[in-house]
Amino acid sequence: MSTTDCAYAILDFLWKITDNDAITIRSLIEHQLAAFKKDDAQGAFAFASPAIQAQFGTPENFMQMVKISYPAVYRPRSVFFEKITTMQGNITQPVLLLAPDGVPLRALYFMEKQPDNTWRINGCFLVSLEGKEV
Repeated sequence: MSTTDCAYAILDFLWKITDNDAITIRSLIEHQLAAFKKDDAQGAFAFASPAIQAQFGTPENFMQMVKISYPAVYRPRSVFFEKITTMQGNITQPVLLLAPDGVPLRALYFMEKQPDNTWRINGCFLVSLEGKEV
């Protein structure tokens, strides 16, 4: 086991996700997806981490980015939650999405626990089911 693998194994142990955390994270993502479906920019933006909010500045800018760059997240035809995990030290919720054009994708939601112990979405990467970033 390499030093890096060992460090990630320790982080995985330290960042053990409780069942309650997993339920909360799933609910948060479901609520953000529902906000996208209703074109509720303010609601969707509220689930983003402070860093993401600072990056986009306004709910409208955030919504526009999602519409253009993440159509599978903005208007998924179907959604299936996989087992929560950690990836490179990030608590990650994988979600299988069927994009509007029928292409299946995996969304990797990077989660961030806030100082008040609430969870926020700190990024989302789409990968093809073959493992390539979209």
